[in-house]
Amino acid sequence: MKQTYNCELIQKDELCPGIWDFVVKAPEIAKQAQTGQFLHIACGGNTLLRRPISICDVGGKFVRFAFQIKGEGTRLLAAREVGDIIDIMGPLGHGFTANPGEKAVVIGGGIGVFPLLRLARETDSVVFLGFRNKDMVVMEDDYNEANGHVVICTDDGSYGYNGFAVAAMGEYLLENKADVIYCCGPKPMLKTVKQIAEYRKIPCQLSLEERMGCGIGACLTCVCETTDEGMAKMKQVCTCGPVFNSKEVVL
Repeated sequence: MKQTYNCELIQKDELCPGIWDFVVKAPEIAKQAQTGQFLHIACGGNTLLRRPISICDVGGKFVRFAFQIKGEGTRLLAAREVGDIIDIMGPLGHGFTANPGEKAVVIGGGIGVFPLLRLARETDSVVFLGFRNKDMVVMEDDYNEANGHVVICTDDGSYGYNGFAVAAMGEYLLENKADVIYCCGPKPMLKTVKQIAEYRKIPCQLSLEERMGCGIGACLTCVCETTDEGMAKMKQVCTCGPVFNSKEVVL
């Protein structure tokens, strides 16, 4: 059983309506955490199941994570105040594998931008971030500080590149080489990025999001279809992922 920790909430900010940014004091988790892993968080109240939330960043003894209110659990979590103790299990899952010297493309959409911040800092990369509109753009300053090559895209053209982040990435790849693509976002984005990467023969790693129960591989709630045969065809996102090689998953 993965260990749980009592972590003090030391900072909270509302990035935009319904999206919260938390920093907790969690030295044990910070020491172990790899980019792309997630936390399994007890939200309190009458919620029995923990909520899986991606690690956004790590520094010293502190862990940062951001989330969108989607139900009762995340609503209760958002109501926590600085100084409160949060019960956190983690870090969990299989994260991104980055190799020094690679020229990378990092692409995220919506709340999928959160787990990519640390990756953007640690890689030689161009970053494409997609949002519905200007009011939904979050963490732009964080990304600009972490990486000098950031393209903000909005679906309605109200800010930055006019169109989807995958379109901006596609235009970039027409004239530029990439050794690897890292992506986290909604399933349509993952599917399109997978298709582009495989068409251009670029290795690609995708971070999947699935509903989870236990978070440690016991309940089989979060399985996804893969290209493997037989019993191994369905794999658990919580333990085998959330990051997969794009050629491994069926979207």
